[in-house]
Amino acid sequence: MVKDNLDFTLVEDLLNKTQEEVKKMNPVNVMIVGKTGVGKSTLVNNVFRERLASTGIGKPITKHLRKIAKEGIPIVLYDTRGLELSESVQSDVRAEVFGALKTNREKGPEEAIHVIYYCINANSSRIEESEIQFINELTEEVPVIIVLTQSIGKPAEDFKQYIEKLHLDIVSVLTIMAEPFVISDELVIPRKGLKELIALTFEVIPEDVQKAFNNAQQVDIERKAQAARRWAMRYVTTTFGVGFTPIPFSDATLLVPMQITMMAHITAIFGISMDRTNIASILGAVGGTSGATYLGRYIVSNLIKLIPGAGTIAGGIISGGTASVLTSALAMSYIEVLAFIAKREVAGETPDLQEISELMKEKLQEQLKKSKLKASNERKNKKENIIQRMISRFKNTQKE
Repeated sequence: MVKDNLDFTLVEDLLNKTQEEVKKMNPVNVMIVGKTGVGKSTLVNNVFRERLASTGIGKPITKHLRKIAKEGIPIVLYDTRGLELSESVQSDVRAEVFGALKTNREKGPEEAIHVIYYCINANSSRIEESEIQFINELTEEVPVIIVLTQSIGKPAEDFKQYIEKLHLDIVSVLTIMAEPFVISDELVIPRKGLKELIALTFEVIPEDVQKAFNNAQQVDIERKAQAARRWAMRYVTTTFGVGFTPIPFSDATLLVPMQITMMAHITAIFGISMDRTNIASILGAVGGTSGATYLGRYIVSNLIKLIPGAGTIAGGIISGGTASVLTSALAMSYIEVLAFIAKREVAGETPDLQEISELMKEKLQEQLKKSKLKASNERKNKKENIIQRMISRFKNTQKE
């Protein structure tokens, strides 16, 4: 629970900055093509967070084309319907799809469709000539990935090989099981192919929408964590390694705005539905409920002890290097906690607030101890190098 107005301000600040970071992302636009009942909604709900196909706002833009979007998720989905109907309806659907592709492209890069998932039920083991023609036409406009849904066993693999031998100008054919398929209490076919779909999509979409896609996808949590670590290390190096001015211990709270900005960017990369209570638990774990001074006081009373050469009370100074170590430890531990929360969300579970708080404390201490060991080893190596140079000089003197 948030106990005072200062804590509330920190929580709101982190939430607001996270929303600002998400709004800066250029949205990724994905079109899902396929007959009704092939499993498009199941695919969407398992690939993207917050069950977009169920909870997103579906706005018809033509008779057979629907636009799905949700506030706070930087992705727009376009879902086609009616391909299984008569030839005249199929012709209408194709016209609407190409009309949408052209219209969106003319509106500019932010509206253009970036990739198409063409879904076919693997159990059908057949692809119609009209579909082949449709796919060939689509590939002239946008990268197309054929997704064979509900893929079970050898028949699905055989069907995949058949399509591959057609030599269509597509990105790839993937066999997908979007969610576990229960055959009996003893036999369950696990989900498969989703990480491959994520990886392929990253390869074909423009670089400027990859952040948005990473935010929206919920399949590859480690990919989110890796992106967050890369960004955090660049942030720490730039902010503290170059431009940070040493500050007195008493002014340690000056670090807080920079660290809140960093945490907001990391949260935006993960794209998890962080609420006020989760954030309060994490911030409380870092330094208790001491409002805007939470990190500054914690640095002075606890963390500074774990960093050799961080400074002395007599000197009263926190160097850029010390601030860098502290902020890096905060970033890496925060990333691990968000990865934990993200995995729980995918599993449909809500993490316990106490569990989140304890995990944050544990990971932060681990990161700081790693920094202490690294610093100790560096000093040891430096000392050994000095000794070796002195021995070498002494030997050279003796030779002379």
